[in-house]
Amino acid sequence: MAQPIEISFHGAAGTVTGSCFVIKGNGKTILVDCGMFQGSRALEALNHEPLPFDVKQIDAVLLTHAHLDHSDRLPYLVASGCKATIWTTPPTAGIL
Repeated sequence: MAQPIEISFHGAAGTVTGSCFVIKGNGKTILVDCGMFQGSRALEALNHEPLPFDVKQIDAVLLTHAHLDHSDRLPYLVASGCKATIWTTPPTAGIL
């Protein structure tokens, strides 16, 4: 039987930048986007905060597109210990 799916938002909720959310279900954890915050100094300061989830528990990363507010914290994600495969389209990978 399928387990409930849990979605947690870690950016672009209450603001339009910093897209980042985690989907958990059926024993898997998927991160969708890992973008930077842009705008006021208070928003940009969030880019220097630790990621609010365990990066080692991520099974896959789905990058929707290459805009900075969706992709620019990917290097930080990897430097923080995430070993998951990052899935995206070839054109997006080429831009990155």
